[in-house]
Amino acid sequence: MSNLQTNDLPEGFVYLQEFIPDIKTDVQYYGSNNFLGTRVRGYENPVCIISRPAALALKQVQSELNTFGLGLKVFDAYRPQMAVDQFIEWADNGSDTKTKNTYYPDINKNELIPQGYIARKSSHTRGSTADLTIIDIDSNNELDMGTRFDFFSPTSWPGNLSVTPAQRANRMLLQQIMIKHGFLPLTEEWWHFTLKVEPYPDHYFNFPVK
Repeated sequence: MSNLQTNDLPEGFVYLQEFIPDIKTDVQYYGSNNFLGTRVRGYENPVCIISRPAALALKQVQSELNTFGLGLKVFDAYRPQMAVDQFIEWADNGSDTKTKNTYYPDINKNELIPQGYIARKSSHTRGSTADLTIIDIDSNNELDMGTRFDFFSPTSWPGNLSVTPAQRANRMLLQQIMIKHGFLPLTEEWWHFTLKVEPYPDHYFNFPVK
């Protein structure tokens, strides 16, 4: 990733790891550790790409968290439409349930789209959404949010009361600092935030993550 060049990207986008060198990433869609159980279409490198305004806002979040010995870990940012299309294909394939116990144990697969866990159009594809969590810098451990990233269940809703008070407090810390710096949370996912003032609110991109 040392050879990343932002000028190789479409205008207005940056590599997050280049823009915020101390940010941590775990691009699970590049490998098989995700709800598909395989590398996701369009993820050609384990990098995070995002619009420059969103990167600037995340840099402010990172800076504030650092004062408390904390930092961000990003799972995903810009997501090409080809990846979203693959998610829909997977959700429509009722015979592939190998990841059910890990990612959606309490929901029938045919309910993932109707209940909003999988969408035909994603804010990620507009380039200003990030999936992320908070880590302790010294240990590099994630704060306990009660569920894993991409766990499709009401338990993942930020305000869900079935998690412990400490887990709920961690979720609220993440939500409050992201809102403070211009992001909007998603009701169904504690990890998902979209820049309130998006530079490309009506454009769904499809260039690969590489």
